[in-house]
Amino acid sequence: MSERPRDDRSWWLVLPVVLAVSFSAIVPLMTVVNYSVQDILSPDQRVFVGWEWFRKALRDPELHAAFGRQLGFSAAVLLIELPFGLGLALLMPRRGALAGFSMAALALPLLVPWNVVGTVWQVFSRPDIGLGGRAARALGLDYDPTLDPVDAWATVLAMDVWHWTPLVTLLAYAGLKAVPEPFYRAAAIDGASRWQVFRHVELPRLKSVLTIALLLRFMDSFMIYTEPFVLTGGGPGNATTFLSQTLTRLAVGQFDLGPAAAFSLIYFLIVLATSHVFYTALTRREREEGR
Repeated sequence: MSERPRDDRSWWLVLPVVLAVSFSAIVPLMTVVNYSVQDILSPDQRVFVGWEWFRKALRDPELHAAFGRQLGFSAAVLLIELPFGLGLALLMPRRGALAGFSMAALALPLLVPWNVVGTVWQVFSRPDIGLGGRAARALGLDYDPTLDPVDAWATVLAMDVWHWTPLVTLLAYAGLKAVPEPFYRAAAIDGASRWQVFRHVELPRLKSVLTIALLLRFMDSFMIYTEPFVLTGGGPGNATTFLSQTLTRLAVGQFDLGPAAAFSLIYFLIVLATSHVFYTALTRREREEGR
């Protein structure tokens, strides 16, 4: 039987995507790489400095502090949103009109633009006119995110949980809907408890979905900028100044394009390497179980 000839014409269908990605991602990335090894004195005058800006970025205590705040925020986001989103997905009805209504209501925060989210929570948390601020004061809490770093952190974290937990919930809900009904019937025949059904039937089927949710939420939380900038402006002091805000201040505020380019590359590599570690660690066990 003769072998079927190979047809590579289908690659031409991918060519527009490759060109679009090259224009929107690769070309700007190479420009940043070019800036990271030069000192930009003027539009027409540049001096090659090699690795100088990378060494400066790695030794900058302000960047170290921003990196620590960023790690703490991302860790808190993952520890809260993943279990909370999964719990909401388990409580949602699987059939009927109520299921569609609950999904639509849950997705509403995802439709709000990022800058509007910051503005809404800025008004909501104000002690004088905001519902959240006035409620906290009515409970006897000395709440003011513009003056207290702890209050500012709690407000930014609550804002992110409100905005992005629905994404985790919808992903987990889709995974639960994909569990075959015979699995539940077999568990009921065996007399399995609700915890046993979750542990041995639902959770194994949700590993891939939860891995995607974890990676999406880590990458997004690690690059957060608009919401805390609008809500707190990075304050009080530098309490909510994360890596992205520090980078923007360096590039736009101080116009240090060389150090900003070097720092942005380090930032990109941190996100890429951490996401790869997470993905490898979370999928290794699944691959081992599939052998």
